[in-house]
Amino acid sequence: MKIETVMYSLVMIQRGDKLLLLNRPEKKDYPGYIAPGGKIDFPESPAAGAIREVREETGLQVEKLRYKGLDEYVVPEKGFRYIVYNYLAYETTGELLENPPEGELVWVSKSEALDLPMQHFFQRKFPLFFEEGTFEIHTSWNGIDKETAEVMIRTLS
Repeated sequence: MKIETVMYSLVMIQRGDKLLLLNRPEKKDYPGYIAPGGKIDFPESPAAGAIREVREETGLQVEKLRYKGLDEYVVPEKGFRYIVYNYLAYETTGELLENPPEGELVWVSKSEALDLPMQHFFQRKFPLFFEEGTFEIHTSWNGIDKETAEVMIRTLS
């Protein structure tokens, strides 16, 4: 069986108690509030892809980036692996885009963010960005019924 691997990045941008989130519209994949990110282009590194995606989606340039963990989805029957490299950016420069391509950019209080509508996968890992160490989330499912997915979350120090 041929194995297909697709890699993405996700970058939580923090300034004090505020987080920069994208409010993705219904017409886009994964509607609701989510951190900026996207597909890592070959042959760029995960960190380089994360920095590029932040610039393209927000207009900001990441100055300092902290690796927080890996979120992986596998569909064994189809030989498919989807990997998301997760980062925390705590220093950025530049100005936010006036018309961002992926949705409305909103600075949100960290304490209120989980009250916003967001995809379950993002809501599940949201608190892990702010804990010490790194995390690993491994989700295995049949590619059809998401209710049968097996999820394992590890925090690493």
